[in-house]
Amino acid sequence: MNKKIVIIFTVLLIVILVGGYFIIQYFKGQEEETTIEEYTPEEEITEEQNRQTIVSLYFLEKETNELAPEARLVDIKEIINTPYDKLVNMLIEGPKNEKYLKLIPENTKLNKCYKEKDMVYLDFSNEFLNYDKEDPTVKQNIIDSLVKTLTQLTEVNSIKILIDGEENEEFSEIYILK
Repeated sequence: MNKKIVIIFTVLLIVILVGGYFIIQYFKGQEEETTIEEYTPEEEITEEQNRQTIVSLYFLEKETNELAPEARLVDIKEIINTPYDKLVNMLIEGPKNEKYLKLIPENTKLNKCYKEKDMVYLDFSNEFLNYDKEDPTVKQNIIDSLVKTLTQLTEVNSIKILIDGEENEEFSEIYILK
């Protein structure tokens, strides 16, 4: 008789514990559902805003003398077919913000740009070589600006710089993000 009472009591205790656990979980779920509020924008998103994305272009910051990103809003239609060309040409144009300095030398043109595997080949005009060769950081900043800007695209891991379609001894390496 005593064994029967212990078994019944044990089964009853297990049922109460399991039932209590599920009841607590149910009420926790109800509490989470009621605290979620739907975000309603103050204004409707226009078709033009919907087609835009933000890209980061890296320029030299005047105060710190270090590379810093400048965010730009770009229409996806402009960047979807030729993203590398668009980003590099934006770097060539220079920053919009006055606290940044343009790195790519004046009158430089991007002759051609193409991707093979995960490397982007950048073929610049001869003016690309008109940077200040007295200051070794200038060349490195130009390279870092190109690498950081282009490797933000997931399919790009490195760049190769060409001058007028040919390798140049000043930029003979393959550059990757450090």
